[in-house]
Amino acid sequence: MNIAEDRILALAGMFQCTELVRQIARQGMVDQSPYESCISSILTLQAESTEAVYGGIRGVKNGLQVLCKQLEMGSQRNLEVMQYALGLILLERRLVKREDLITTLQTGIQEVIEQTQFHPVTHPSIITQLAQLYSNTLSTFDHRIQVAGEARFLENPINADKIRALLLAGIRSTVLWRQKGGNRWQFLFSRGKMVRLATQFLEQLEKLNPA
Repeated sequence: MNIAEDRILALAGMFQCTELVRQIARQGMVDQSPYESCISSILTLQAESTEAVYGGIRGVKNGLQVLCKQLEMGSQRNLEVMQYALGLILLERRLVKREDLITTLQTGIQEVIEQTQFHPVTHPSIITQLAQLYSNTLSTFDHRIQVAGEARFLENPINADKIRALLLAGIRSTVLWRQKGGNRWQFLFSRGKMVRLATQFLEQLEKLNPA
């Protein structure tokens, strides 16, 4: 797999997280399989490849689909999803300048990894720990991602924890995307190439497991 393909998988991971945030905020529920993949990505620190971060390409199938919808010419984009993605990119740029917060994140994630010996990755206690870690680090910046949705869903503490945990997963994918050469200019000048690569991955998955 080349670096452009790695970059697309990381970007799909980012968009998958932002779409799931939208789902929780607007519908009060979330697709479990992509949700578990996003949370697991936070805790996969020694992956052999970008693909392995998500447990395989199928782990970001939802994100690849969202990515295509957001970038294809003439497609119906969801502005909230794109706004959250751009917010993650901005937060990542600020995070890399704060070694103290990076250390806090690394320590906190390692503590959560230890807890997965006793609980599955989407257990409420794991999600709460990740949410608190997000609040103690990325939420301390002046710029914060403002999540729009139904008050009855956003005010639910369980949903609020899921959203923060997903935003942390989004940052994990954003950092990986940046490490693979990602930058904001690609959204303007490389949209066609990104859609083609994402489509190729989706076609590959379809061949492996046709409907």
